[in-house]
Amino acid sequence: MKYIQQSYDVVVCGGGLAGFCAAVAAARSGASTCLIQDRPVFGGNSSSEVRVTPHGAANFHAYARETGIISELLIEERAVNHEKIRENGWTNSVWDMVMYDMAVRTPNLTFHLNTSVTSVQLDGDKIRSVRAVIANAETELEIGGSIFIDSTGDGIVADLAGCEWRWGSEGQEEFGEPHAPLQASSNTMGNSIHFRAKDMGRPVPFKAPSWAVKHEDPDYFYKQGRTFYDTESGYWWIEIGIPWNTIYDNETIRHELTRHTLGIWDWMKNHDPVLREQTANLALDWIGQVPGKRESRRILGRYFMTEHDIQNRTVFQDEIAYGGWFVDLHTPGGLLAETAEPASAEGYSETTEYAQKSYCGPYGIPLRIMLSKDMRNLMMAGRNVSVTHAALGTVRVMSTTALMGQAAGTSAAYAINQQVELAELTGSKVQDIQQRLLRDGCFLPNYKNEDDHDLAREAAIQVSSSAVAYGVGPESRDYTNGFRSSKLQEQRKQQNEPLTHMRGQWIAIEDGCIDTISVCLSNTSGIPQRVQASIVPVDHIWDYRAETGDVYAEAELTVPVGVKQWVEWKVNWRQASAKPGYVRLQLGANSAVEWHTAGTVIPGHVSAYDMGAGKMRRYLSDGGTLSYRITPAQACFGGENLVSGVARPHQYTNLWLSDPTDPVPPFIQLSWSQQQTIQEVQLVFPGHLFQEYHKYEPFYQDPQCPKEYVIEAFLDDAWTTLVHVEDNYQRLSRHTLEQPIVTNQLRIVILATNGDSSAGVYEVRCY
Repeated sequence: MKYIQQSYDVVVCGGGLAGFCAAVAAARSGASTCLIQDRPVFGGNSSSEVRVTPHGAANFHAYARETGIISELLIEERAVNHEKIRENGWTNSVWDMVMYDMAVRTPNLTFHLNTSVTSVQLDGDKIRSVRAVIANAETELEIGGSIFIDSTGDGIVADLAGCEWRWGSEGQEEFGEPHAPLQASSNTMGNSIHFRAKDMGRPVPFKAPSWAVKHEDPDYFYKQGRTFYDTESGYWWIEIGIPWNTIYDNETIRHELTRHTLGIWDWMKNHDPVLREQTANLALDWIGQVPGKRESRRILGRYFMTEHDIQNRTVFQDEIAYGGWFVDLHTPGGLLAETAEPASAEGYSETTEYAQKSYCGPYGIPLRIMLSKDMRNLMMAGRNVSVTHAALGTVRVMSTTALMGQAAGTSAAYAINQQVELAELTGSKVQDIQQRLLRDGCFLPNYKNEDDHDLAREAAIQVSSSAVAYGVGPESRDYTNGFRSSKLQEQRKQQNEPLTHMRGQWIAIEDGCIDTISVCLSNTSGIPQRVQASIVPVDHIWDYRAETGDVYAEAELTVPVGVKQWVEWKVNWRQASAKPGYVRLQLGANSAVEWHTAGTVIPGHVSAYDMGAGKMRRYLSDGGTLSYRITPAQACFGGENLVSGVARPHQYTNLWLSDPTDPVPPFIQLSWSQQQTIQEVQLVFPGHLFQEYHKYEPFYQDPQCPKEYVIEAFLDDAWTTLVHVEDNYQRLSRHTLEQPIVTNQLRIVILATNGDSSAGVYEVRCY
């Protein structure tokens, strides 16, 4: 056996999305970093070995998609991958190579694949090194480090180091969480494997092996929430946990899952009267043999996050990430249980008591749940962080864990660079970390850019032109498919939209003035109908309170009989002291009236409906804009948004958008009263935020994102080109000049987008 010793500043164990993002973030922040991964590819559950595509907050909240390193990866994957995305079973090796490429190109990063941690060496309450074996290479590594990050999912490093951990579910008596069972138990969510089928264009027989599970009862599927939502890819509910242990019995679980998968495919191909017709031409192409895990050890940290923190959106001083998936707790036992997880068993109804208590976020996540309470130099990132079982139901999804990973890596590198202990990452130090994460493209719900080194914050901003929001109607079209595909736009045109619940439209108001609002409504009841209308204040686009405590204006609208007619409301509302922000236009429930979705989306203008229990929920599948018109038109896309400190819609649109009718090439000009020394310019572009990445087609490059642009400086009484970029499709673009320049004027000129008629930028920074 060959023996090798290595030493690094930061050692990350586990190469799933959390560990991968942690390692890249630490290395980019200047720390020498080693990433140890026990599989031949990066990505964990998202890799081609398991094939669960990443989910996150944008699945439930418009404009909540995760940014930072995970965004770079997913944007690149869509731009270069020919494969369409399904929820399960369709990840291919292009995704593996996107991650591998980033790892290879990241300075300060060393990685070992096919390498498993076997032991941990301690110096008191600190980890000195880990030992690991490279499979098929007869090589043992001893890797020392200053800070270790356990992203193994199962908490292997923490366990070997003797850290305290929890397993199973806390009972109601401990924290009183809405989703906690009456009694504590050792039950965990199970492991899953997926499959993929291929259309062969002709009938294909299938005969299950004798050892496959025989499924013969249709009630097992149709009355127990196990739905066949896609005949060509696997299902999350092919899941098994108890009575087996998700760590020690992983191989047994894998075999049992394989038996069930073959039996389920046999049911689909040979027994179910409907499915056998739908699957006649399908051949089983792939079955996963690496179970994807949801839950095992949760390592205790310096804070124990509960479901109450999530439901109440606790504001943490050490917020370093966010989540927004629902509290998704699968039924213990999976395929061996009486029903699938509750939401599926209810048919994914959105207004039941279970749905009401499960819908949550976006909420902040604190750094302390990633700091081990037992080991001074150990962090956790991923599904093994310090949370209750109920809280894990939402923080465990991969895009959320990727954010925690980036935060962990950034924090570890900061502690190394500042020569401080992890326990000292509080106060001004955690504020520095927050500002670094924001600078690196992340989003924090309760914090914004306050970087004193950002020269753009002190500049006067001039833009070529700015778009205004007049409203939009059902016949409007998104010709670029930047928000919705042409197929979805056509589906929306045919969709009935009765006001069965109170519905709200967020409208960005620039100066506290509304003269009139019109809404596009249909009434086919045969008699005039009445609808209650109101305008209320909201804090931000995810302010889901059905009642926000104040009403700016209200009226009763009469809706005559007719289809897609504009009903006008003379609001005459003024609020002289109002700052730029959102109001919510609300129409009360009347199932005889339809309020139509617009054919396109006004950036930053979202919608939701009253789901009950005083809570609103994103309307339809994307929370896009409802049909409305407003006078005066709102100038909500001005140049001042470029330095608002927030690089996505939140408390305001936070977006500069050029007037699409302006013949002048769109530009942004920054001016300072004194000369400035500038070496770095950073731009954040629109696109890739509105919906989760599953909604995007192969080779997708977001039309809203600038494709070609130049950065110019005013030098020697003339504009000089510093940077010329072509073929861009990434959201975050950072340009470090070879030599610093001295100027008092800088200009960004957008020469082309990827299809949108307006140029758009969320943020400009200069250093």
